[in-house]
Amino acid sequence: MNLQNDLILRAAKGEDIERYPVWLMRQAGRILPEYRAVRESVSGFKELVENPALAAEVTIQPVDILDVDAAIIFSDILVIPEAMNIPYQMVEKRGPWFEHTIRSEEDAKRLEFNFDVEDRLGYVLEAIKLTVKQLNGRVPVIGFAGAPWTILCYMVEGHGSKTFSEAKKLLYTNPTLAHQLLQHVTDVTIAYLKAQVKAGASMIQVFDSWAGILGTEQYATFSLPYLSQIAAAIEDVPVTLFSKGAITSIPALAKLDCNTIGLDWNMDIPVMRSLVGDSRTLQGNLDPCALYGSHQSIEAETIKMLNSFGNNKRHIVNLGHGVYPDVDPEKVKTFIKTVKSYETK
Repeated sequence: MNLQNDLILRAAKGEDIERYPVWLMRQAGRILPEYRAVRESVSGFKELVENPALAAEVTIQPVDILDVDAAIIFSDILVIPEAMNIPYQMVEKRGPWFEHTIRSEEDAKRLEFNFDVEDRLGYVLEAIKLTVKQLNGRVPVIGFAGAPWTILCYMVEGHGSKTFSEAKKLLYTNPTLAHQLLQHVTDVTIAYLKAQVKAGASMIQVFDSWAGILGTEQYATFSLPYLSQIAAAIEDVPVTLFSKGAITSIPALAKLDCNTIGLDWNMDIPVMRSLVGDSRTLQGNLDPCALYGSHQSIEAETIKMLNSFGNNKRHIVNLGHGVYPDVDPEKVKTFIKTVKSYETK
């Protein structure tokens, strides 16, 4: 399908662009009243994720309402452990919760990893197909998955955490099991992302949300090798790696076979550019809290960020993390309009 707006793909590949593309992590839902209306029509988050027609509807909403340059499929990184027989619940105001955790070889026996991904995660793939069809080439669709380390965090801990001490404990007490689990998750994730591309995703992002809780050496041991496998396996579309908090690992990430490195808001863009070089696109990285400011301050902060790009056009504009649910959509529109009206040099 020919895309009417392929800015984000050209930016990821380092091709010429007439302006910087812009989208937001967690744009599909959260801030939009239209999303909340759809959410209230079902029993909860998981039912919405598992309903392809409704998932496609809320995926497209920010394209219609916010005028972003890409749609990211409405789903969750935790569909992978669920497919591997570690089901989760999304508890209102508390986040994900797992009844079963994997902390020993005995626990690991319940894992399933030799299965048909297209069958078990078919609801996500169907949502992508519907989204692509309904967008009819207006903007690309981004597919995604969680990085193996981040998925391991939830599988071992059983819930969200500030420290993920149980997951980190496993790295010290049973690294062999940790590597086995990471490899299983990697294998399933590669098959899943390839299926997303086959379903119509024009770009892939891998979220390593808990990268920052590992030191540089541990990250090099327990995350980078698996991210490397994933990045190398996705050959047909651009790949973005977003490792939140992994500031000291950015140079190593940039050596992987990816197109784009996602930056969180703590990462200074000129410094990151000096570390990454010009062979990779950078994505980000406005502080999500900047969107609580006035329209005038949002415009000023956005322009300051855009100016920090210098003359380098290998940038995709985004926040440094997902948009917060209580942000005024009109403030988000100001952010997007400011990016779109900015004249690249």
